[in-house]
Amino acid sequence: MKLTEISSDVSEWFDGSGPLADIVISSRIRLARNLAGYKFLSRCSVAEKAEILEKLKDVLMSLELGDKVSYISVDKARTLDRHFLVERHLISHHHAFGKGPRGVVIAQREFFTAMINEEDHLRLQVLKGGLQLSQCAANINKIDDMIEQKLEYAFSPRFGYLTACPTNLGTGIRVSVMLHLPALKMTGQIEKFFNAARAMNLAVRGLFGEGTEATGDFYQLSNQTALGVSEPEVVSRFEGAVIPEIVEYEKAARDQLLSKEADVLDDKISRAMALLKNAHLISSQEALLLLSHLRLGVNMREHMGASTPAIEGLQALGEAGGSRRLSIATINRLFMLTLPAHLQLNYGKALDPTHRDALRAQIIRSALNQGS
Repeated sequence: MKLTEISSDVSEWFDGSGPLADIVISSRIRLARNLAGYKFLSRCSVAEKAEILEKLKDVLMSLELGDKVSYISVDKARTLDRHFLVERHLISHHHAFGKGPRGVVIAQREFFTAMINEEDHLRLQVLKGGLQLSQCAANINKIDDMIEQKLEYAFSPRFGYLTACPTNLGTGIRVSVMLHLPALKMTGQIEKFFNAARAMNLAVRGLFGEGTEATGDFYQLSNQTALGVSEPEVVSRFEGAVIPEIVEYEKAARDQLLSKEADVLDDKISRAMALLKNAHLISSQEALLLLSHLRLGVNMREHMGASTPAIEGLQALGEAGGSRRLSIATINRLFMLTLPAHLQLNYGKALDPTHRDALRAQIIRSALNQGS
């Protein structure tokens, strides 16, 4: 796979579709697995890591997934390509910049990836747009079963699947949902979300997972333990109780903005529109925050029928020149394609920060002024 084949558009799971996609960006399920008869990676020699890599690569590339799969040798990839794979949520930062032989298998539509020699020998992940954890679980369990027919995993009757990190011991499952929570942030109620997560023993991370801060009002919520609870229980809890509760918090905050703090809402949206339509230099972090405010306005128009001067301005912006209305899909696309590695890969060469900021501003100006 040439990364330029996928860098000019968004992943299927990030296109703004799926249940509750106004607030729930995506659903992800990851499984951690290790091969029987091999040491954990931290104790493996380079030769042993290479042997594990080849064994898993051969099996993964032979799977019938109904989609073309490609392999990328992460340890041999350019630094820019590794950053791109992290931005694309296809591999973790740890995997991108770890040591030793390692690779990733990617389905063409990017709904499935398999990291080889990350923290464990194998980390499978399935992604879908919106709140679709049950579908993710069904897909990943099918793939996991296909692999287990060809390989023996390290498994204990007492502890379940054996993993490098104790928090993954048992089922090895990590359920993760990416949420867009700008109204909770604007109304000063984001602590309600953090408190709810802590009370339910859940981890909150930023846009790019572990070790990252929330940017653009995006938060990743995931389970912290996999021992003593079944995979269906974890998925059911998230899909039936945890995420709906957080979604209701955000909806209530949006109602509050509309009914009691319309001036605050309008100010955020108007400032975002003005800066994004006119700026000639804009950083990645600033773009994510300002696009987040536009996304909130469009969502409130589409899902709540909200109407304020700034929200009406969004509609007029999208209809300028007879083009289609500014949509969530357009904004999501700008979120992804203006990230640093995406910009440089699509431009065809590495750029210094100032040139990246100029190119990012140009892309956003063009998209918003044309409403496409």
